[in-house]
Amino acid sequence: MENKLSSLMTERRNERTMNIDQLSTREIISLMNKEDQSVAKAVEDALPQVEVATEAVYEALKTGGRLLYVGAGTSGRLGIIDASECPPTFRTDPDMVKAVMAGGKKAMFEAIEGVEDNEDEGANDLKTERLTKNDAVIGIAASGRTPYVMGALKYANKVGAKTISLTCNQGSEIACLADHPIETIVGPEVITGSTRLKAATAHKMVLNMISTTTMIKLGKVFENLMVDLNASNYKLIERAKRIVASVTDVSVEEAGLTLSDANQDVKAAIVMIKTNVTYDEAKHVLDVTEGYVRSAITLLEKKQG
Repeated sequence: MENKLSSLMTERRNERTMNIDQLSTREIISLMNKEDQSVAKAVEDALPQVEVATEAVYEALKTGGRLLYVGAGTSGRLGIIDASECPPTFRTDPDMVKAVMAGGKKAMFEAIEGVEDNEDEGANDLKTERLTKNDAVIGIAASGRTPYVMGALKYANKVGAKTISLTCNQGSEIACLADHPIETIVGPEVITGSTRLKAATAHKMVLNMISTTTMIKLGKVFENLMVDLNASNYKLIERAKRIVASVTDVSVEEAGLTLSDANQDVKAAIVMIKTNVTYDEAKHVLDVTEGYVRSAITLLEKKQG
């Protein structure tokens, strides 16, 4: 096992950082910055893989399925971060995008040793989530051989769910278990084996792409604005006002009044102002067009002559 681990790209020593412990603060951060510049290129090289995986996730969510991230340690925390941002950003149901992490919620804040080494736990956690064939599972592991993630992917395949792997090593074990493998080859880390650095940065970028693109395709973005955000606090309410005002060319004050009439529903407020309809009419046409603002406006404009 040790020999197999030492051969992984993510475990190799980086020849460019051998003397990092002898450098000044400025030299260290400059070296880290230079290494980080390779991350975007690694993600760019993986875009064809990301595209296929994103389409699979979109199909799952569009047909009523869910997206579940599975990981341990840093990889699990990345999944939790991305999943937790979907409800406030895109007004998704908390069950639509979820994260399953080795060791549970407690492991988010402190390392729990050994939990990632159990394949059965990965499978059991997905069983607890009542995974179905309609769902999509993204197994995240920089090394590509974390047993917890492997167990989860094996179970997901057994159920018939769409499976995606995300790793920083070519030809990894989890890639062999996934319908759609994604490999971001960022090279050896600045500090040997510390995959919270380049590997984690690459994986955060990929998860951003997958979830954001999926939400755009689901109609939760109009132009480049978050029209399905959950205006649940002062900052988000003010953002909602600015979004409505920007799209409709009305004042922020008028946007705020319409949002109040629309129960803080940004999509409905935009449709109401753009087509001069009531809240109930806006909601109805948005239901008919499955939440796509542009389609709702077009449909109403056609009806209005």
